[in-house]
Amino acid sequence: MKLTLRARLALWAALATGVAVLLVAGGLYFSVNDLLRRAQEDRLQGSVTALQTRLEDALRRQPGADLLGYTITPDLLERVADQDASTRNVEVRVLVPQGGQWVVVATTARFPENLNDLRDLRRPGIFVSGSHLTLFRPLLRGQALMQVASDARVLGDAERAFTRALSALLPLALLLSLLIGWIVAGRLLRPVRALENAARQVGEGSDLRRTLPGAHERDELGRLAYTLQSSYARLADARDREQAFLRAAAHDLRSPLAALTARVEGSLARDRDPDRYRADLREIGTDITRLSTLANHLLLLARDPGAMQHAPVPLRDLAADAVDRARELGEQTGDLADVDLIAPTPVTVPGDRVLLGQAIWNLTVNAVKHAPGATVTVTVESAGTGARVTVQDDGPGVDAATLARLGEAFYRPDASRTADPTGTGGHGLGLALARRAADLHGGTLTLDSAPGRGFRATLTVPGTPPANLLRSAR
Repeated sequence: MKLTLRARLALWAALATGVAVLLVAGGLYFSVNDLLRRAQEDRLQGSVTALQTRLEDALRRQPGADLLGYTITPDLLERVADQDASTRNVEVRVLVPQGGQWVVVATTARFPENLNDLRDLRRPGIFVSGSHLTLFRPLLRGQALMQVASDARVLGDAERAFTRALSALLPLALLLSLLIGWIVAGRLLRPVRALENAARQVGEGSDLRRTLPGAHERDELGRLAYTLQSSYARLADARDREQAFLRAAAHDLRSPLAALTARVEGSLARDRDPDRYRADLREIGTDITRLSTLANHLLLLARDPGAMQHAPVPLRDLAADAVDRARELGEQTGDLADVDLIAPTPVTVPGDRVLLGQAIWNLTVNAVKHAPGATVTVTVESAGTGARVTVQDDGPGVDAATLARLGEAFYRPDASRTADPTGTGGHGLGLALARRAADLHGGTLTLDSAPGRGFRATLTVPGTPPANLLRSAR
């Protein structure tokens, strides 16, 4: 079973505490043990020096010119050791060389039996043997050897006491840290639970613009709450745009469908002469054209980036085709437009030919439709590694408020720029589709206008395809 975040935090706190206790305990153990060992060694060194001095003085006071004339007895060693409290708790024995070997000649009564092994004679300094500290010291300029032993069981007692204390304190420390970690984790996760409840309420109530708790605080949870709140707000904006898009699409589809149905029913209601039937069919064809254009624009707007084509697109050819079609449109409607193309050199960019061609055509026909009688200039030029297509007209222009909304799906300004020589009516999708095409190609669509200063639309397409086009090519 997977543990909760609170339980995991508490366990991690207990683990960290246990590791810290072990590290501190290990450091204390080695430090205290080393301190006790050094104290015992210093004490033994002092005892040995005092014993050596007193024993040599006692031997020199005996008659005889050399060591063979000295009398070294256990009583002498006991007497020398008992003269001072610092040497009273040590045990001594004396060894002399005989026949190439060291032989014990005298020892105190309680000298440890486990130190009878004389193989340690050559070991320098103080060393541990069993439960004792021992060392060798020369007597009478090397004529004899003194071995002194001190009880070192205090070191073992200290180690056992430390182990017992650690065995009792470590589980207690772990339990205490687990309890404290559980409490602290609960307090730390309280804002998370509040954020969870608020997010659940947002999902249940669909109020995506609801303020989340702690969203403006500057800690990690506050930044998380602010990020979620911002994401919810963007989702709310997208939902509102989608709903507005669907409502506008339904409205624009309903109107031509209703008109088409009325014309068909009216034509079938009674017999008419051939000219009237032809007129009705032309009106029906106009409605069908308007529906077809709307459906085509909607499909292009909803196009999946992964389904886009990735191929070299000749922008000058697309612009020339758009200019020719715009001139034909002017001739058909009787409102001739002065449409010119400026493209001195061929310009090719990677992308989707259908989308880019529709975008250039929409910009061109937008200028022709909404600025009748004006001069329209389509310019194609290189821009770094990419290209730039500019459609400029010298028509009436639009104000700043209208300009800010141009490019929104189904947005149509007032009658100042809504003349439609095509007779098919507009849907407010032309600039939206051009902007969508620019976005899908990693480019931009920039609109610039002012009342009385005409209108300029600039489509910029980079020379390197974006990641979505690269994926679709693979």
